[in-house]
Amino acid sequence: MNNDFVPRSERLFLNWLTVVVHYLKNRYSAWGVPESAQQHVEALLASYAAAFGIADNPQTHTPAATIAKQEARRAAESGIRALLKAYVTYNPLVTDEDRRCMELPIHKTTRSRVSVPTTMPFFEIDSSVIRRLIIHFFDQNTRKAKPAGVHGAEIRWALRDAPAVDVEDLVNSSFDTRTPFMLDFKGHERGKTVYFCLCWENTRGEKGPWSEIVSAIIP
Repeated sequence: MNNDFVPRSERLFLNWLTVVVHYLKNRYSAWGVPESAQQHVEALLASYAAAFGIADNPQTHTPAATIAKQEARRAAESGIRALLKAYVTYNPLVTDEDRRCMELPIHKTTRSRVSVPTTMPFFEIDSSVIRRLIIHFFDQNTRKAKPAGVHGAEIRWALRDAPAVDVEDLVNSSFDTRTPFMLDFKGHERGKTVYFCLCWENTRGEKGPWSEIVSAIIP
């Protein structure tokens, strides 16, 4: 298992994702997970399971099936990260036993109190490399890579036809402890618009304010 709890192996990832989504199914309402988020992550699981089954079957395995599986994996991982980060990881209603059942890390309390970030990341988007967007992020006040006490930046993003007006519109979630953050895309995604929004997160998982939503065209 990866050190940030998500399995690297595609089969193990599918098994883990299935366990997490099924465990959440009867707890969505109690934990305050909106219906739209429920439907989104369940659809991502179904899509990845189907793509994995086709690519893993010698009779249906093709290069196109492998690409489809990789894209479904990327979407499913981003989606479950976003849901867990928003509604589970630091939800006081979620017990340590719940986290063990979902194979999620159990956060220990610390004696020293780390302050909640008060600034938002300033970021610039580099589109000089074909099929790649590079996000350079740093503190808006000091121009340093990260403010004191900050572990890294959460990057919310989404490919959208319509402009994103709220962070909840950005269904994918990634996390990076060091700038820059890079996203690679497929050839058929060139020319599409990606929307980004960032916030700082401290070592206790507490977030600062979100930045403005910024868009970029996939080169």
